[in-house]
Amino acid sequence: MANIYITEKEYKADIKVAEVKEYKADLKYWVTDKKHKARNSDCKWFIVSKEFQADKKICFVKEYKADIKVAEVDREHKAKGNF
Repeated sequence: MANIYITEKEYKADIKVAEVKEYKADLKYWVTDKKHKARNSDCKWFIVSKEFQADKKICFVKEYKADIKVAEVDREHKAKGNF
């Protein structure tokens, strides 16, 4: 479920996200290099290069504009949370 396309334009994004420190995050995500590992999980992201391939389109914004606060984690088992 987490094929992610990152856009620069806020109006194109499904969700506006802000990158914060891990303890402040609503969602802790882990970026995988294999598409099948991102299946059935909002917190395991596979970054796609085309907008039509994405399940969610996100735009990174400042914290006060964000719908959700996220933090990237370095280990798969630390990833948790939902959109």
